[in-house]
Amino acid sequence: MTSHWILGPGAIGRLLAHSLAPQANVTLIGRRPLPGQQTLTTPEGEMREHLLNTLTVDQLVSALPDTAAFVHITTKAIAAEAALGSIADVILPTIPLVLWQNGFLAQPRITQAWPGPVLCATTTEGAYLTGDTGVVHAGRGATFVGDLNHQHSGLSQALAETLTQAGLATTAVSNIRARLWQKLAVNAAINPLVALHGVRNGELSNAAYAGRVQTVVKEVAAVMQAEGIQPPTEGQGDAAWLALVWQVVANTANNKASMLQDVEALRPTERGAILRPLIESAQRHGLPCGVLQALDADLATLENRYLAASR
Repeated sequence: MTSHWILGPGAIGRLLAHSLAPQANVTLIGRRPLPGQQTLTTPEGEMREHLLNTLTVDQLVSALPDTAAFVHITTKAIAAEAALGSIADVILPTIPLVLWQNGFLAQPRITQAWPGPVLCATTTEGAYLTGDTGVVHAGRGATFVGDLNHQHSGLSQALAETLTQAGLATTAVSNIRARLWQKLAVNAAINPLVALHGVRNGELSNAAYAGRVQTVVKEVAAVMQAEGIQPPTEGQGDAAWLALVWQVVANTANNKASMLQDVEALRPTERGAILRPLIESAQRHGLPCGVLQALDADLATLENRYLAASR
């Protein structure tokens, strides 16, 4: 059986572990110990229990288990490089990495730094944790996988087939960069605003927030055009990007976005991975980005306030 190491036992990491466990050797790796007996609640409400091989990073380093065929990094974007560094000494430099981060921050950095293959995955699968032993698969979605340098199409296809067989519908694509930027555009229009206002996604369509969504999308659409990224629909320009955002808002109306979950849990948010690439691109291309900069500043103020209070 193929071995998959999953570095980061958050919601996506545990969903991936449960999905792969019946057909592969899975090792779930985190910074602190977790019970091996884990429960998955499916979108249909069925509860499935799996005994997963859970290790801490320290245990992994000392145990030196069998080599993995894939190492999936499912941490937050801001932690991805440090997470890889924590196990780099015990994995072969030829092992393929699979990056599951939001935004477009860790992916190009790790792709450039890692000598072996680096695949990037973007998914709309919905999941959230229920403590140390449970994860809820809140909604089925689509996953796309590929590499930024167009060098590993065969490996991407093999992984896509494995994930699809595991119940996570996955397609290998040659334009993963575009897919990552498209998701980044939607995340930038939704996540910061729901995090700042403490609302669920669907509430953004209310009059109190809709205008601000439109101003964010206007700046984001200009950046997408400068980067050569088209919306994943037939339309073009501001209107197409705005229609896409409203579609996601409607489809995920009851969802509590990951950035809002971070704020409520008093954790650092992924603003650096979601907003900074857009701001830096706008500055490179000489485009206005005052709205995006204001969002970033507001989030930084909010983060600093609660992180300082929790120390």
